[in-house]
Amino acid sequence: MPTAALLFLVLLPPQLVDRTKEVQSPPAVEQEITGEKRADIFMARKMYREAIEKYQFAIQAEPGSASLYNKLGIAYHQLHLFPEAKRNYERAIRLDKTFSRPVNNLGTVYHAERSYKKAAKTYRKALKISPNVASIHSNLGTAYFSRGDYKKATEEFLIALQLDPQVFEARGRSGSLLMERSVEDRAKYHFFMARAYASAGIYDRALLNLKRAFEDGYRKPRKVLDDPVFAPLLDNVEFQALVGAGPSQAAR
Repeated sequence: MPTAALLFLVLLPPQLVDRTKEVQSPPAVEQEITGEKRADIFMARKMYREAIEKYQFAIQAEPGSASLYNKLGIAYHQLHLFPEAKRNYERAIRLDKTFSRPVNNLGTVYHAERSYKKAAKTYRKALKISPNVASIHSNLGTAYFSRGDYKKATEEFLIALQLDPQVFEARGRSGSLLMERSVEDRAKYHFFMARAYASAGIYDRALLNLKRAFEDGYRKPRKVLDDPVFAPLLDNVEFQALVGAGPSQAAR
């Protein structure tokens, strides 16, 4: 049974002012929050159908805007209307071939459709445009993980962490770049995330992901103990409790 998609929006825009609840607004203020800005507010509130309507209205005024087509694609994407999302991402790509966000987002559609090879290829295209975007490296790592290429997955997770140590903590619900975290084997995914964090020296997050791995059913504590990337944690009491080993066992 396919797992539910876990998509996060990153690269948040400037703070949006929520004025949708105002009963009466001066005409000038009302003008400021029509079109794209109002659609962004609807997106932040997860009102995706309303956002679609406003983005379509904005596109009528700016038919050459790659950014608007990308945002419209995201609104459809959040409703799991993948053909519509794909069509708008592709339109954005045609309008601006230097815009990496719709390329990345198109990759998340392929991932949702379980076309992991095509997703990885698309993420690599996005990285040719924007090689230093942590979220895209994270997405590429997730695609590799879903294909069973754990070595390449870990390499991409490490690059993502080097570019942005907070990349995996993003929880934004507005923006223009999607981050894919939908995988079938959550336990193994958290184990490899723990390895990536430990390799980057971010040990609190390594411990957290190890805990999640065991909670999700990971059953190889000896493999954790024998993995050199976790060596700096051998004296950590929480680590010892997770792997079910006392100080002497952990040190062996």
